[in-house]
Amino acid sequence: MNAEDYMLEALKEAQKAFTADEVPVGCLIVNSQSGEIICRAHNLSEHGGDATAHAEILAIREACRKLGQNRLRDMDMYVTLEPCTMCAAAISFARINHLYFGAYDEKGGGVANGIKFYEQKTCHHRPKITGGILEEESSELLKKFFKNKRQKAKCISPD
Repeated sequence: MNAEDYMLEALKEAQKAFTADEVPVGCLIVNSQSGEIICRAHNLSEHGGDATAHAEILAIREACRKLGQNRLRDMDMYVTLEPCTMCAAAISFARINHLYFGAYDEKGGGVANGIKFYEQKTCHHRPKITGGILEEESSELLKKFFKNKRQKAKCISPD
């Protein structure tokens, strides 16, 4: 499989989040040596009542549990949206080898936008980064989700 194939799998996870009325972000952790998908995750912040239940955090937790280790040195991450600063830090602490992401996030991103976590001198581990993989597909799903949210809010609004 190549990067686009893995991102298509991450988009399937994002679709699960969309269907569950969660912000549609999906994530995979893949063994960079074998190509095996170690785990899959999608956002669960709303239904889990947990502000930290981003797809990246859930995937890191599951991969560490499954592999019985707290570092993921030979693992790559594929996520449909540029990670926020919290997730960027978790990726660094987990020692993810290569971060691949889909859509750029000008407002909430912490990798190519915002604080640019990996450019800070306090960052201990900087993964390789490739952004913009299936960017349009990732972005369209997010736009559709937030458009639906705005339309629902208008219907409920006491005008």
